[in-house]
Amino acid sequence: MKNNTIDAKILNADVAIQNASQNERIKEALALYGYGETKILAMKALLDHVKIKQANQKKEYGDQYDATDALDTARQAANAIYNRHLKIARIALKDHRGAWESLQLKGRRKSTYSGWLEQVSIFYQNISQDEGIATTLLEFGITADAISDMIAKVKDIEVKTGIQKHEMGEAQEATVLRDQALEELLDKMSDFIGIAKIALEEDPQLLEALGIVQRAD
Repeated sequence: MKNNTIDAKILNADVAIQNASQNERIKEALALYGYGETKILAMKALLDHVKIKQANQKKEYGDQYDATDALDTARQAANAIYNRHLKIARIALKDHRGAWESLQLKGRRKSTYSGWLEQVSIFYQNISQDEGIATTLLEFGITADAISDMIAKVKDIEVKTGIQKHEMGEAQEATVLRDQALEELLDKMSDFIGIAKIALEEDPQLLEALGIVQRAD
């Protein structure tokens, strides 16, 4: 369901229920067909429930977008440094076949988050654990502090990835709960509108007050 459509449906239900509870002529007419105050209040409670679910769904997606943006920003910053170090390593270690395998210098870089994260993690962890490679790279300006800093950045990205996945799950769950509540409301509103058309058949202006416009035959 598109959010703008959902907002419109919630607004339509709000207008109908509000006027049904406040307009005395509408209240009297509907009461004759089983829609007394108790039933209208129950519909209003359901509507309020849907509004809460809709607001929560939007909040959860906002949290997801924030987590995604934080992850993207961290990855882009780390990737810029990694790409520079990668180019240097390919030059500095061009005759070191073992290093090429150990640091995965050959081939294109993986595009997925998980693939990229694996390549970057292997690159910096293996540099930090191989004194010979680290010494060679130091001659080309890649310091131990730079390696340590990138290892910390990778760990931070791992944390941010977990947060982003969690927020994505929360947003999806909030959508399911919102949709379930909305379907229940729309089912109740369908019956309500059907009865209102019968109860107010002779007074189209009152129908319009409920947001129901009768088409001319």
